[in-house]
Amino acid sequence: MAAKKKSPPANKPKADQSAVLRRHAEEQYADELAALAAADERPKPPNWNLSPWAVKTYLLGGTLDDGTEITPKYVGNERLIEIAVATLATDRALLLYGVPGTAKSWVSEHLAAAISGDSTLLIQGTAGTDESALRYGWNYARLLAEGPSEAAMTESPMLRAMATGKICRVEELTRIPSEVQDTLITILSEKSLPVPELNTEVQATRGFNVIATANNRDRGVNELSSALMRRFNTVVLPTPDSLEDEVEIVRSRSEQLGRALELPAETPALEEVRRVVTVFRELRDGLTDDGKTKLKSPSGTLSPAEAISVVNSGTAMAAFYGDGVLNARDLASGITGAIVKDPVQDRVVWQEYLQTVVKERDGWGDFYRACREAL
Repeated sequence: MAAKKKSPPANKPKADQSAVLRRHAEEQYADELAALAAADERPKPPNWNLSPWAVKTYLLGGTLDDGTEITPKYVGNERLIEIAVATLATDRALLLYGVPGTAKSWVSEHLAAAISGDSTLLIQGTAGTDESALRYGWNYARLLAEGPSEAAMTESPMLRAMATGKICRVEELTRIPSEVQDTLITILSEKSLPVPELNTEVQATRGFNVIATANNRDRGVNELSSALMRRFNTVVLPTPDSLEDEVEIVRSRSEQLGRALELPAETPALEEVRRVVTVFRELRDGLTDDGKTKLKSPSGTLSPAEAISVVNSGTAMAAFYGDGVLNARDLASGITGAIVKDPVQDRVVWQEYLQTVVKERDGWGDFYRACREAL
């Protein structure tokens, strides 16, 4: 049994890509993927669009022999990306694990785009996710009228990935109920999906694999069984090692988002980005960058993703209510909101940090005053 592709209605208009708020990775970076494919002469695993070398280059960036610049999609440990790519060429699935905001979904999307040319085979894990999301469902009108048949089945992204030899992404795996998670065991070990209602099965085509993501803040919600964990190779994506790496991540993503949203403001000033990242890193680590002052940490994660959100929000404030140049006043409310999740505990932590660290830091007077006003 093979999964059948369903054609869109003839009168359905094709989305204007220039008007799409966020394009899929394979569309946004189509030129880079095409350049890599043209230059790629290395061996490719079955049904992969690119070789492992080219996938790594796509993720980490580089310059091709013809001068084409490949922009980095991930800034971090090169070895982690190599392990992730190599895992997907084997019979083991990949689990990207770490604190919220460490680019797990971002890396997952770009791996699928580079390998399969399709990052849209996605299952979003929630407490309400049932087996049909991982296996298949039914068109109950046809089921009642005709009985079980291929025509009455509704395909899940997993089933389509198996039938076409592509990567399926499962987001927030630990949010899915444990009994539903274990549906993956047969798929990952036997590489087949039984369909007992039709007395048949869907066998995975070569190239099929699964990338799942989970964050350690969800640990204990729906922990993975040992049987399921054995089917995954786990790669932990950490927060950036250095201040400069994190600044570059936040700067580049904020700039991309600003262009996509067409915000009428200048590119975020590097110094303001550095301030946001410095604050987040110090509060996250419980220690100032110079190692001299111990700090209390707030309840939030203060990840690079949240820093990007703060800078992007500040850029919008500067564009619509300022002079178009990002400054401390534009950032103050956003950074305060990101840090103060608990109105009692986190507020005390933030006030103490402003008073003991920011107030005494040279050149940060405007930032101190703006954040005090935002409180």
